[in-house]
Amino acid sequence: MKGSLIILSFFATGLLLGAFRWLPPSLLDYNVSFYVLCALMFMVGVSIGCDPDSFRQFRSLDNRLILLPVMTVAGTWLGVITVSLFLRNRSLADCLAVGSGFGYYSLSSILITQCKGAELGTIALLSNIMREVITLLLAPWMVRYFGNLAPISAGGATTMDTTFPIIVKCSGKDFAIVSIYQGFIVDFTVPFLVTFFCSL
Repeated sequence: MKGSLIILSFFATGLLLGAFRWLPPSLLDYNVSFYVLCALMFMVGVSIGCDPDSFRQFRSLDNRLILLPVMTVAGTWLGVITVSLFLRNRSLADCLAVGSGFGYYSLSSILITQCKGAELGTIALLSNIMREVITLLLAPWMVRYFGNLAPISAGGATTMDTTFPIIVKCSGKDFAIVSIYQGFIVDFTVPFLVTFFCSL
């Protein structure tokens, strides 16, 4: 839990610094965030590459884990459909478009804003950020009560980048490859699924 709070505190600090424009404009450039993410992924790659058991673990994965991204998508849609029953001013297609961001708030919110307008795009941004933050905060609790795969499924598309460190810490290094696999597959589906539901 301590690790999750530290990560969340960095997010909150960045949010405040950006909101009050206390950083040089050059640091607010999209490219800076991109390079930091690249550095994070590089370190993840080095960490996995240095572990000789990583690829052996991937080859020895239970075949059922290949379906984890499918179950993540299906579970998300089931939750979205349930919530949509209480939202009278939003169509099911709009709700599914928002849910199909799977935590990938930067891309999904832009796509939805372009297709459906700024209001739904903002909803997509906030709901997908909430998914990421909930995973960061509750990952230890999820592992304790629902098993090692729970935070990986909850993280959606973020499990190969922002939520990866907390997942490895809580679920264990044995699940690092599963986390990256899940993140890659779900991440890949986002632009197609969001665009599809926006077109309905």
